[in-house]
Amino acid sequence: MKKLLIANRGEIALRIMRTAKAKGMETVAVYTDADADAPHRHAADQAVRIGEGPAGASYLSIERLLDAAGQTGADAVHPGYGFLSERADFCRAVTEGGMTFVGPPADAIDAMGNKAAAKRLMIAAGVPCIPGYQGTAQDDPSLIKAGEDIGFPLMVKAAAGGGGRGMRLVYDAAELPGALALARSEAQNAFGSSTLILERALLRPRHVEVQVFADQHGSTIHLGERDCSVQRRHQKVVEEAPCPVMTPALRAAMGEAAVQAAKAVNYVGAGTVEFLLDDSGDFYFLEMNTRLQVEHPVTELVTGLDLVALQLDVAQGLPLPLTQDAVALNGHAIEVRLYAEDPGNDFLPAAGKISVWHPTAAADVRTDAGIAQGQSISPFYDPMVAKIIAHGSNREQARQRLIEGLSDTAMFGPANNRDFLLRVLDDPTFAAGEATTALLDEVWQGDFADPPPPPEVLALATVMMAAQRAQATAEQAAYLSDDLLGWHSSGVGRSRHRLLLGDDVVMVELLQSGPGAWTAHCLNQRFELTARNGVYRVDGKAQDVRYFGFDHDQIWLCLGRRSFSLSRYWSTSAKQGEDDPSHISAPMHGLLQSISVQVGDRVQAGQCLAILEAMKMQHQIHAKADGIVQAIGFDPGAQVSAGSQLFALEIADPAT
Repeated sequence: MKKLLIANRGEIALRIMRTAKAKGMETVAVYTDADADAPHRHAADQAVRIGEGPAGASYLSIERLLDAAGQTGADAVHPGYGFLSERADFCRAVTEGGMTFVGPPADAIDAMGNKAAAKRLMIAAGVPCIPGYQGTAQDDPSLIKAGEDIGFPLMVKAAAGGGGRGMRLVYDAAELPGALALARSEAQNAFGSSTLILERALLRPRHVEVQVFADQHGSTIHLGERDCSVQRRHQKVVEEAPCPVMTPALRAAMGEAAVQAAKAVNYVGAGTVEFLLDDSGDFYFLEMNTRLQVEHPVTELVTGLDLVALQLDVAQGLPLPLTQDAVALNGHAIEVRLYAEDPGNDFLPAAGKISVWHPTAAADVRTDAGIAQGQSISPFYDPMVAKIIAHGSNREQARQRLIEGLSDTAMFGPANNRDFLLRVLDDPTFAAGEATTALLDEVWQGDFADPPPPPEVLALATVMMAAQRAQATAEQAAYLSDDLLGWHSSGVGRSRHRLLLGDDVVMVELLQSGPGAWTAHCLNQRFELTARNGVYRVDGKAQDVRYFGFDHDQIWLCLGRRSFSLSRYWSTSAKQGEDDPSHISAPMHGLLQSISVQVGDRVQAGQCLAILEAMKMQHQIHAKADGIVQAIGFDPGAQVSAGSQLFALEIADPAT
């Protein structure tokens, strides 16, 4: 293998490139117009454009990827994760084209790539499985009957793919038909297959997965486990290794089951066997991911192994360099996924320009990112933009190091989940190592929005802006004494600053009596602030300022474990109409997949009016109040922008 094409984008493309280059290989990137400024394009030795933006005509196009490989003379292809990484037809196309596929053989992908077939195979192999339905009859009556036989609650799952897409938790029979329709549609769009399976739902298990590795010489080992229990919408948010409740006996049993699962399909390369672990210590096969996992860095940090390097070696026919007895787990590692999404708005994906990207430089913290400041986040792809991972000698040290590193990370522009992740890491249940998959839904009970910035933060941001402007003025003046900074003929320099906070305009009044000293009045509160030698104090208390910047209308501030993006100016129309229930707008860029009402229909508050597909997920658009549909802004199949008006309603008179 001399030239490796990475059939992916973002952080995983960069991650693979780093190891490939260290092994002396040339690298080839593929990119779209939407990724024209993405770092992975510029980091490779060669880059080939494969489309405009939508994944279906670019990163999911086998023809375009093979054409890129042919243009550049690549002799190997690494699929990364997502996209075509678990498509057996892609693996076959690569190998039939005379190239090496860095992954398992196509037959193994086929065997494990379909959850229904994989579960039947695991049952035959004696691997513990959750009771459910994995039959071939896929009509609604058959699935509804199977669901009633299994009992509720149950999980509806896409048989193909992963990443939490095409999954719905159903609590009673009335919900099942709608869940089947949504899961089937989402699965078809995400994976090209609408086949579903049903499983009895374990409501409070741990999600524990085992990393397996196999070479072409018959050796199969496991590299320990990862706990991935902290999830939202069945997508992982926090991962760690090892599992906090793992015992040597349980690790041996779960590891042996994972190895047997891999051997059952003649597996080669890196794979992950996922299990659900209940509080009694029983575990059940969930699925096998026939690729490198997003969370592989935590395994790398506790084993000291480069999993991408192992993948490349195994793909070239080399034997694994260690046996099971030689696998040692050292310390603890925790990873969080930084998403461009809004936790306060049902985790809706966000798009737009990254105004600030400031990754931490903290020791013992690793950042795997695929973004750059000034780059735009596209609505076409998964919203994960970076992973921050910390290692320590024990779990608490790793947790504290990750909190410190994440606190020192700043991203402004599209909404993101940085502050939410810090709250999760601080959660008492997580800190105690007791998190299950129910943590976010049951313990947090939907309380994901961050509280608004307190008055002292608004005052501090205003003072910091004033201080930096004063410093810039001083640097431009040739002979201005420090004693004259902040001097005013009346003895007190008074200024008023307006900030937009939600729908409200907040006035901050500053009175400066000398260099680096202000009195601030904000929301009927008074604060004494100082700025000296880069240290800011509010009422005598030093502030933990991690990042500060401003540009035109925006102020960005990371203060301890909170981040704030504030608007300096405002207009009376800035937020007008957002709360008007008669106007229903698109919450994000996306594809208007279906519309379930017509003009003249009477609708009720909470009724689903349309399905919007964005970043591979299906989002329901609901009526905000009872009313009659007066107008529909777009036809099904239209690409709509965030804020585009989708429906106009005549709101019903409550008296009638």
